[in-house]
Amino acid sequence: MVMLKSFKSLGRAFFVALLVLPFSGIFAADINIISPQDAYELINSAEPSKRPLVIDTRGGYKDYFRGHLPTSHHLNFDTLRGTDQGVPVQYLPDDLTKALLLRAGVDKDRIHILYATGEKLPNDEILSASMVAFVLEKYGVKDIRIVDGGIPQWTAEKLPVTQEYFGNPPGHLPEKGAPEIAFTLEEVLANKDKPDSVLVDARPRNEYLGDDDIWVRKGHIPGAINFHWARLMEDENTHKFRPYSETKASLEAAGLTPDKQIIVYCGTSREGSLLRFYLKHVAKYPNVRLYEGSWKEYASLKQYPAELKENIAK
Repeated sequence: MVMLKSFKSLGRAFFVALLVLPFSGIFAADINIISPQDAYELINSAEPSKRPLVIDTRGGYKDYFRGHLPTSHHLNFDTLRGTDQGVPVQYLPDDLTKALLLRAGVDKDRIHILYATGEKLPNDEILSASMVAFVLEKYGVKDIRIVDGGIPQWTAEKLPVTQEYFGNPPGHLPEKGAPEIAFTLEEVLANKDKPDSVLVDARPRNEYLGDDDIWVRKGHIPGAINFHWARLMEDENTHKFRPYSETKASLEAAGLTPDKQIIVYCGTSREGSLLRFYLKHVAKYPNVRLYEGSWKEYASLKQYPAELKENIAK
């Protein structure tokens, strides 16, 4: 009889564990995507300690005024960059970046939920969310989620938006950052031709081949392959990530495999930040770096060659 009761108790415990398991991932520290419904449940958690810091990363402040997620604080992604030595949109020095993050309430002990809007190309606001996610990760934050589908999916699921403003108390950054997730130009040049490395340009193919009116020089870094970031997103909503099971074959065909060191860049690093986010945190590739300066820095340095031909994966 005692043994029977023990087995029943174990059975109840196992059943409870099965019920809790699907939700435990919401609260475990992670960098990944999150569904609108799960994000809404976190925002409305009965326990204040479990409520996330919600950050609207859009560049248009009027978009924030028109409507945003409840409790969201507006942090324009482009306030984290500025001109340095004549090169536009370079990341700010550590002291300035930390001050901006602390002012936004970024905190080592909280979940950070990021989002933006604009589901149709060429609108690419999703890149503002992945860029801010990259900056948070670089400064040591380990709990970051991007709302899968952004505001378009949020409103499609009839979840509420508000026009009320929300601020945050000053944050607390982790003592240790993760600067190794970023590469300088010198690190790119030292690593890009190694047999176990792949350099990938995340821009549209026409920019990669130099058919554009944007850049001071045309083409790409020699040896780089091309994989446009939008191939990872759903056609009807470029804020919604395709499952890795759907992108695995195309990534591998391009030479982007988890056994390689992947070095990502684009025009200014936003497109690259999306590709890096996907490879590192959705596909779970172990070794993915972002060249922060990207093409706008490289193209300004005329001593380095540019390439127009298309490269095929090694």
